[in-house]
Amino acid sequence: MDRDYRTVSWWLADSGAELTPRPSVPGDVEVDIAIVGAGYTGLWTAYYLAGADPGLRIAVLEAEIAGYGASGRNGGWCSALFPAAPHRLATRFGQAPVVALHRALRHAVDEVGRVAAAERIDCHYVKSGTLMVARDRVQLRRAHAAVAEAREFGLGPDDLTLLPASEARSRCAASGVLGATYTPHCATIHPARLVHGLAQAVQRRGVRIYERSPVTAIHPGRAECPQGTVRAEVVVLATEAFGAALPGRRRSLAPLYSQMILTAPLPEAFWRAAGLAGRETFSDYRRLVVYGQRTADDRLAFGGRGTYHLGSGIRPDYDRRPRLTAKLTAILTGLFPALDGVEITHSWGGAVAAARDLVASVGLDRARGLAWAGGYLGDGVSLSNLAGRTLADLITGAGTELTTLPWVGHRSPAWEPEPLRWLGITSRLRLVQFADWLGV
Repeated sequence: MDRDYRTVSWWLADSGAELTPRPSVPGDVEVDIAIVGAGYTGLWTAYYLAGADPGLRIAVLEAEIAGYGASGRNGGWCSALFPAAPHRLATRFGQAPVVALHRALRHAVDEVGRVAAAERIDCHYVKSGTLMVARDRVQLRRAHAAVAEAREFGLGPDDLTLLPASEARSRCAASGVLGATYTPHCATIHPARLVHGLAQAVQRRGVRIYERSPVTAIHPGRAECPQGTVRAEVVVLATEAFGAALPGRRRSLAPLYSQMILTAPLPEAFWRAAGLAGRETFSDYRRLVVYGQRTADDRLAFGGRGTYHLGSGIRPDYDRRPRLTAKLTAILTGLFPALDGVEITHSWGGAVAAARDLVASVGLDRARGLAWAGGYLGDGVSLSNLAGRTLADLITGAGTELTTLPWVGHRSPAWEPEPLRWLGITSRLRLVQFADWLGV
């Protein structure tokens, strides 16, 4: 059945790409590397592998089209964030490895921009940083704590700084702003333009992309599709949330849904009052994550997470939830009252993947010929770039600093079986929302 992929997200509709599926797997295929998933992780991995060894035969297998998942639906933050907080990581891995990981993530933000420029990918990349505003005393304490934690891990004022109320308001004039933190280590992007430009770049490097080729099972040395079996020395699992549907993977990662809304283009008068003159990404210090950006055509793209569906469910009818759209609209107009009544032209959703311990991971089991990366929990734009470079180094056997980072080879514990998984995740999400409502 033909599908109009422009309806999946505004990003895809505005990508400038044809969105016509590439040919499917033609039958049984033999390659050196088979990559399952044509999102950021799979495409970055293919890009760096082909660059390291142009003779490698690489195939990318995608159930729909490149960027169908989170890569074509996300908030457009290319940040240096990691799902787990630094102090939690340091308890497990030590402080020095965590410092090295965050240094690598800061470099990944720049690397995405470098490749976009080198490959002439017009993804609206602007590295203007992130503003996190504090809108009550509790949020202001969290902002101070975030700066204190950054200092513990060697980050100075050039990495994260606390802005007083007057400066914070001049840069992001949300309602009730008492202060803010600012980091330059984030770029604003158009997600779908990046993923489709990257797909074209890997094809220019000789990589084969097979779309409408869902992988139904992965075994050492092969990936099975309805159209045929793809055999390879290494199979890379780069499916993020969609990997939970594969046999034996249902408890490895939990798909959490985010929802996004998009306004009509806003007049210059709004932006003069609201700030975000440099197209900084923005959020606040509430517990339930929200995120926004000013698009290149002066819309406001705004999102929040999350919901979880029993059995790690991912279905198209979960992508648009009118109740969540209304809730996000209320949050957005709470931040910027001038938007009350503004036209919301688009809304969409998508799933990100959460590891049980919130530690994203990347690795290679060379004996079984299986590699993986995922668990980004919404921080995947830059993390996927770091994962792609790391997987390329692991697969080619290059001994680099990337292969010694603490997330390499990490194995998160399995999620609880249902219905305990649903009860646990849903209860925690509701407690977070209740805490925000109480202001604690």
